[in-house]
Amino acid sequence: MIKPFIVTLLGVVFVGVLAQAQTSPTGAPTDPQIAMIVVTADNVDIAAGKLAAKKSTNPKVKEFAESMVRDHTSVNKQATDLAKKLNLTPEQSPTSQSLKSDGDKMLTKLRGLKGAEFDKAYIDNEVTYHEAVIKALDETLIPNAKNSDLKALLESGKPIFVSHLDHAKEVQSSLK
Repeated sequence: MIKPFIVTLLGVVFVGVLAQAQTSPTGAPTDPQIAMIVVTADNVDIAAGKLAAKKSTNPKVKEFAESMVRDHTSVNKQATDLAKKLNLTPEQSPTSQSLKSDGDKMLTKLRGLKGAEFDKAYIDNEVTYHEAVIKALDETLIPNAKNSDLKALLESGKPIFVSHLDHAKEVQSSLK
């Protein structure tokens, strides 16, 4: 039951971003679409982190979840502040809508799990999610960002996602 759940999330972020790149009129997501993808991806991880912080009894999982909420909230604030500064209105796209929908499905599945099963599903998802986000940043979002400030924000955010991935893998290995 958990494996299809993880594959679904991988498809949400990476395949969804690539599908958006293939379906937009210019062949790539626009800056307003990229901004909404970033905010939506952060919100998905914030919601999962809040759930894990409340539901998990494992101190390592709780600490990781709390860091996801803190760090992704900070990235969202930076993205929102930049959008205001640039007078850029984030724009919905099939990718951001898919991220939101599949994030909601993920939360529903996580809510149905308990104990070690919950911890494993949450952390396994975080590893997969951050791998997909890093790949989407490298292959789609950063290369297609036209505004230099937006591109700089994406580039400065990447090390945060890399550190999250490393942290998630560390917690994942402690759960085995």
